[in-house]
Amino acid sequence: MTETTYTVTGMTCGHCVSSVTEEIGQIGGVRKVDVELDSGKVTVTSDQPVAEDDVRAAVTEAGYTLVAS
Repeated sequence: MTETTYTVTGMTCGHCVSSVTEEIGQIGGVRKVDVELDSGKVTVTSDQPVAEDDVRAAVTEAGYTLVAS
């Protein structure tokens, strides 16, 4: 298992957390998505490393911005 933490901006409520969690959760191999609303930290647990571009696309689809790592 691999765990990677990203920072997402623009989230302000529980609905935001749900949207980001749902979109990232659809990426192949992702097992768990933990979102901390206050800090904007998103931790992705997956079978193998997930391409940052895939995470960025999912976050963008949800309507938010992935901060460059």
